Amino acid sequence: MIHVMVNGLPGNMAEQVARRVITDDQLTLVPWSLTGPEIEAATHPIGNTTVTLIRPEVKEDRISGVLNDFNAIICVDFTHPAAVNENTDFYCNQGIPFVMGTTGGDRQKLEERIRASQIAAVVAPNMGKQIVGFQAMMAYAAERFPGLFDGYELSVRESHQNGKADTSGTAKAMVGYFNRLGVPFTEDAITKERDPAIQKAQWGIPEDYLSGHGWHTYRLVSSDGTVCFEFTHNVNGREVYARGTLDAVRFLSQKTADGATGRVYSMIDVLKGG
Repeated sequence: MIHVMVNGLPGNMAEQVARRVITDDQLTLVPWSLTGPEIEAATHPIGNTTVTLIRPEVKEDRISGVLNDFNAIICVDFTHPAAVNENTDFYCNQGIPFVMGTTGGDRQKLEERIRASQIAAVVAPNMGKQIVGFQAMMAYAAERFPGLFDGYELSVRESHQNGKADTSGTAKAMVGYFNRLGVPFTEDAITKERDPAIQKAQWGIPEDYLSGHGWHTYRLVSSDGTVCFEFTHNVNGREVYARGTLDAVRFLSQKTADGATGRVYSMIDVLKGG
């Protein structure tokens, strides 16, 4: 049985993952969760389980009791971009393997910290396996056909619920692939939409999913305007990310059991199974 501590409750993504954990017969939800300094609640219900929320200032003191009660814990982090590097240090110091689903933070510093530690982790800006597969195809194209889109202009727009603080990590990754394909473009040129009124009226996002969605469009136009390529992936809800997260947990549990330390895995590794 894999013990999973989902951090970031009562946030929406953490909630979705925790609910899937309690229905999975291979997993057990640890009834504790790291939360943010702005959260006043002491507990949060997940089905019939009451999860105790641990505020940042007491996490060092409280974690020993959690580790005593549950062995072989894997943490899942869907907290806040501002907490990414601090939480990474915490997991590494405590020897807890983790799946980092939160975007933002200093990613180079994050990976360096893991590689210098005695744990392994899955770090991914997107947990949706099908979207990650699409990214893998883009990575393949960027490697095999560098400069393919020389002379083209790129526009990137992404829309997420207004509670998402940072620019999409998936959009940032895609910009890197297009750069290698010959298109000059910077991350700060990404159009980021968080206004529900605009999302509904101008983007056509269904009202039921304004509070949880990820719509992305990448548009390439040739210098003379005669050729246009457009890549779009629109996700309503969070279920696809929750399913991928649980696959990442199972993958990391096996790698940890095999003795992996100082390793940073991606969702591509999860898809490959190795």
